[in-house]
Amino acid sequence: MRQLEQRVAVVTGAGSGIGRATSLLLAEKGCHLAIADVNQAGLDETARLLRERGATVSVHAVDVSDRARVEAFAAEVAGQHGGVHILVNNAGVSVNAKFMDHSLEDFEWLMGINFWGVVYGCKFFLPHILRAEEGHIVNISSIFGLVGVPQQSSYCASKFAVRGFTESLQRELTDTNVGITTVHPGGIATNIAAASRVTGDGQAMARHQRAIKAFRKMMPPEEAARQIVRGIIGGRARVQITRETHFMDLAKRVAPVASNRLIDWGMKRMQW
Repeated sequence: MRQLEQRVAVVTGAGSGIGRATSLLLAEKGCHLAIADVNQAGLDETARLLRERGATVSVHAVDVSDRARVEAFAAEVAGQHGGVHILVNNAGVSVNAKFMDHSLEDFEWLMGINFWGVVYGCKFFLPHILRAEEGHIVNISSIFGLVGVPQQSSYCASKFAVRGFTESLQRELTDTNVGITTVHPGGIATNIAAASRVTGDGQAMARHQRAIKAFRKMMPPEEAARQIVRGIIGGRARVQITRETHFMDLAKRVAPVASNRLIDWGMKRMQW
């Protein structure tokens, strides 16, 4: 995009982590914000931080897995702000479970948010963005949208799906005024691990607790937000965040079998 000032940006999952950090950075660049989350307390805190910075912001309680609610959300934002230029589909959840321990209910719950939330966001906001002078969509995938790992079958499925969907939509939007970016974060210090649903035995719970501690030491969400916003400004098709994401993407393409052994070694080393 040529400019961000006075553009209307929609961010889902804005109540914490990457969503909050991206909202704040877009506001610093001059955007008006429409922020959404199911976590009302976190959403209100993000709104407070935005208003402290003088940003124009509207606040929307939205479960992105609810098709009708996302459709209404798009109409609300367009009505309140007069249009939409940027959409950041960031809302996401995780489930830590071996596939045979993983309930289908949890699988469907995760896919509803991580994948269908992205599809609904694009479906209902894209018509508004296409009417703008210029626009951009950001869909958050993951390093686990590049490589598959144990105990993350549903999360990997959702993030691979986001990647494929976004790359396909990207081709369809080539001759339009709308750019689209797939973002593949690696380990970012958010609460996604702490909020993860866990199924299994005591070892699964122990792995979960180790993951929570590990995530606290990872890249700050503010740095992830900086890379995402640079991707919007530069019109980049893909943004890979953290060194391990770049490394695993390369390893998976160059040496797929060896990369699987490397993933297994790394998870054992971290006792995940």
